[in-house]
This record gives sequence, C-alpha cells and structure tokens, in this order.
Amino acid sequence: MKHARIAYEGRVQQAWEDSGMVRLADGRRVAETEVVWLPPVTPGTILALGLNYADHAAEIASQAPDEPMVFLKGANTLVGHRAFTPRPDDASNMHYECELAIVVGRPARNVTKADAYAYIAGYTVANDYAVRNYLEGFYRPNFRIKSRDNCTPIGPWLVDAADIPDPMDLSLTTRVNGVTTQEGTTRDMLFDVPFLIEYFSSFMTLQPGDLILTGTPKGTVNVMPGDEVVTEIESIGALYNTIIARRP
Repeated sequence: MKHARIAYEGRVQQAWEDSGMVRLADGRRVAETEVVWLPPVTPGTILALGLNYADHAAEIASQAPDEPMVFLKGANTLVGHRAFTPRPDDASNMHYECELAIVVGRPARNVTKADAYAYIAGYTVANDYAVRNYLEGFYRPNFRIKSRDNCTPIGPWLVDAADIPDPMDLSLTTRVNGVTTQEGTTRDMLFDVPFLIEYFSSFMTLQPGDLILTGTPKGTVNVMPGDEVVTEIESIGALYNTIIARRP
C-alpha cells in the first residue's frame, strides 16, 4: 500500500494512492494537484550515505569508500512532493541526487543482515540536493550542503515494505524539464539495504521513523532556478520538485 501525509481543507491528514488519485480517510478521491504534499514520515534520525555507488564516486573524481560514508541531516531539510527547493545565488554547481530512502519500522539493535528486512516499515523516494562548491571534503560533507532548509524533497508515497519484494532490484531515473539525465539501479549499491541495517544497528538503536538515504548513482547534473526535477524509483513513485532562486 502507498501512504501519504497531506494538507487538505485546512488540516493535515493521512491519504492513500487509489488508481492515480489521492484517497482521503473519509473515502473521497481527489487529484494530486488538489492537495499540499508533506513528507510521508515525521523523521527521527536522518542518516545519509555518500558515494554509495561506485559509478557516482568515479563521476565526481573520488575513490569509492571501503566502509559506509555517513552523515546526519536535520529534519528542516525535508520538503514534500511538488514543493520548491532554493538554489543559493553563489552556487556554481547544485545537483540532484535520486535516492532510495529506507523507513525504519521498529526498534533495531544488533540486527543481522538475515533479519534486516523485518525491521523496515517501507520505502520512499528522496532527492538529496548538493551544492558542490560548498564541499569541504568528500569524507566530511560541509554541513551547509546537506542541512539547508528544503534541500531534500521526499515522497510522494511511503510504500509498505511488503509491497517491494526486492529493494535491491529497482531502477532509478531522474528527468530535468522532461529530459532523462540519470538512470541507475539499486543493484549497484556498494552497501546494500540489509548491510546498512546491520551496520547502523551495531552501534546505535534505530527507532521507528528513522530514515536512511542510500546514495545516488551517476548522472548528476547542475540545475538552475525554474528547472523541474523529477526523481523516480520503480514501484515507489515519481517525486516532483522545482528549483527557485534564493540568496545564501
């Protein structure tokens, strides 16, 4: 099942996908353009992976890591489907990052890879924008890059884990103004979903609602104010976002 959080008729409510429409709790069906989309989860900890695809590491002239390259993000970064993301005036290269996002479903501590999927509530799409000229170092991403307000669209849907038989066999696609600029597959992750659950839970307790953003494949390109960026993951959904101008 595909779940969403939306604002409609002056209140925040849950909704579901229903044959291309949005179904409200009272049974009404409305068009997706009639609602305000919110992030489909209220996050706890947001853990994000850098350089988790070897082809992307090569694309930005960096060596692929031997262990997960992880950074934290603030909840202020998240914004919903069809929302706007500002590009700072001093950005020389700001690019999208289409990513599979894992949503933790129950407390997880010392979980093995064999049991990892039992701790996942579902999956959604994240677009974790980066302002490349703000980067201080590939292993220590500048906080200004990854915790900017509204820099990470997420959604539209939270898809139940049971409806994604194999999250390690999903295609990822990004389109900028209707032109396909990025294509990849989760098969090419360096550190796959079960590994990440085992890795993080070995030293911290993952809690329901925690998010793990799993990195992006090659194909990232510079985007400018006015560009419409669509990041899509097979069986999960297409996440729309528009770039606007804003001073740093």
